[in-house]
Amino acid sequence: MGFTLKVEGPNEISLGTTSITGVRFGADIPLDSNARSTDLGSTLTVTGKILTAVDGDPFDATKQIGQWSLVPAEKSDCYRKAVVEVIAASQVVRKYTFPNAFVVDYQEDYGDAEGVGAFTLIIKQKKDKMAQVAVEGGYSA
Repeated sequence: MGFTLKVEGPNEISLGTTSITGVRFGADIPLDSNARSTDLGSTLTVTGKILTAVDGDPFDATKQIGQWSLVPAEKSDCYRKAVVEVIAASQVVRKYTFPNAFVVDYQEDYGDAEGVGAFTLIIKQKKDKMAQVAVEGGYSA
């Protein structure tokens, strides 16, 4: 199974199957609700490896993700279109599109034994634009 992430903005951010190790999608509904709530949110968590450029290979885009996570809320650039694809056997199992995504949390972890770093990116869709979230899948990659 493979994963891709594309983020549109001032410069496109693209991570592929070599970097991303996991994706988690969730619908955020208040836990104290006894009926379907209008206070709905949606979250994507992307985990992966921070790869080092070797023999002229380009660096991965995790540096750009880190820079996106530091954009303050006062700038409209903090909201970007993010698309995550889950691919298995050349089929797109799921495609999540968040047209107004913002970074909730971004972390990088490094250790001296692994040789690579690890990252965790958590993004959410802007609440007043929840109707624009798309969940697709079941077609050729």
